[in-house]
Amino acid sequence: MSEVLTVRDVRKGYREGQGRIEVLRGASFTLHQGQMAALLGPSGSGKSTLLHVCGLLDEADSGDIAINGQNIGKAGDKARTALRCSKIGFVYQFHYLLPEFSALENVALPQRIAGKGRKESEERAAHLLGQVGLSARLTHRPAELSGGEQQRVAIARALANHPALLIADEPTGNLDQANARLVFDVLLQICQKENTAILMATHNLELARALSRVIEIHDGVVRESRGAS
Repeated sequence: MSEVLTVRDVRKGYREGQGRIEVLRGASFTLHQGQMAALLGPSGSGKSTLLHVCGLLDEADSGDIAINGQNIGKAGDKARTALRCSKIGFVYQFHYLLPEFSALENVALPQRIAGKGRKESEERAAHLLGQVGLSARLTHRPAELSGGEQQRVAIARALANHPALLIADEPTGNLDQANARLVFDVLLQICQKENTAILMATHNLELARALSRVIEIHDGVVRESRGAS
């Protein structure tokens, strides 16, 4: 399997007052096509910073990040934005759906922004919503959907443009236990079908154990606790 995400000796810090806080202290790991990894660590350990750097939402101070073999460490904002839009999908704790649009329109929108036609975009959106069990809810707006249904729409939207990598930041953290498990299972099933790599931050140890790899971060130091390859 080809490498989707390559992280080598990535370091990131922030100034605070007269000092500096080192958040990432040389993170290194790889994710291959179709591989799913849980990112574990206590609050303040650097999980969100690592996700932002891997998702090209923030720049590392040093080290290398490569997506599908393309090193973006020195890439400009335009190149990073293009790569983020075409190769990376995002799912957050909150769904961030556009309230005035239907489920179908929310999933079609990223494709339209990427330049696809309306018919092609809506066909892909309907297919993905069917994959997450929402074929009967295509025309419903977010306010007409349950919390679990909204998050499933968000998963379909994140996969709309066939990303190689899905970044998920506590995607079940705002759901009750039953819906959390349902959304998690849907996420895994559809990413397996799409052959998408997943890096998912979670505090849910039960869900983390269901993934093929576990990556732990403590005080900015990353180590593999299961499934390194």
